[in-house]
Amino acid sequence: MASAADNLDEPAGEDRSQPALANWVADWGEVVMDGVVNVGDMTLFAWRTFQWMLTRLPRKETLLPNFYQVGVLSLPVVALTGTFIGMVLAVQSYSQFSQLGLETQLGAVINVTLVRELGPVLAATMLAGRVGSAMAAELGTMRVTEQIDALASMGANPIHYLVVPRFLACLFLIPTLTVMADFMGVVGGYFYSVGILGIDKHHYWYNSEMYVDGYDLFSGIFKSLFFGAAIAVVSCYRGFNCTPGAEGVGRAATAAFVYSFVLILVIDLSLDILIDAFRNAVWQRRASLF
Repeated sequence: MASAADNLDEPAGEDRSQPALANWVADWGEVVMDGVVNVGDMTLFAWRTFQWMLTRLPRKETLLPNFYQVGVLSLPVVALTGTFIGMVLAVQSYSQFSQLGLETQLGAVINVTLVRELGPVLAATMLAGRVGSAMAAELGTMRVTEQIDALASMGANPIHYLVVPRFLACLFLIPTLTVMADFMGVVGGYFYSVGILGIDKHHYWYNSEMYVDGYDLFSGIFKSLFFGAAIAVVSCYRGFNCTPGAEGVGRAATAAFVYSFVLILVIDLSLDILIDAFRNAVWQRRASLF
């Protein structure tokens, strides 16, 4: 009888799926709100970093070790990876080009791809994996052990002392890593194409010279500056906002790499659209003059 009375008390035509739908909307709303808050907080974090960088540069004793850690120690892995990427491009492109009788065009395809896209993205990915995760873990450990709070209590600004040197190291040295990745990729592609596949050396370099220009190299280096800035800001932000415990440090390091890699791809796409639009505008301007 009680159950029948309860059924009589229920409103007619009530949809029992409404609570599930409400919970689903609430969960997604929470995710969106957390994302907006994190983006805003990271933007303020980056703004404070730029302010300190323009106001007062860090001392040489704190800047040079970060330069060594970011630049010098990253050169071997970037060079090795760039070499094998050039070889892989030669292997993957040769079968298709040989069917069309365009084997000598491999030099242009490999070198344009390396200089414009794979070189900068490869160097940034290696930097995010080797340096970004390490920075997030290091700063996260300092946050967990209250070393950052100790710096603030002694009158030193943690962003100026910890973030600005790492930001400058990533910003200034990622172009060097990009050039190294480009160079080793070109060497690897040439070695495999000429030495193993037997492509004519003269035509290989001639086609490379015809299709690769300084604008391609400059565009890749230009994009790498944005990649380095994004890696530094994301990694330091995740370290500064690390949750307590060893698990929090691990999550900060993982999130630093994942977010940096996604941001690298987004920035790469956006800058490619802008660079191509600018290049097309310049060509149209030249065509109208002649």
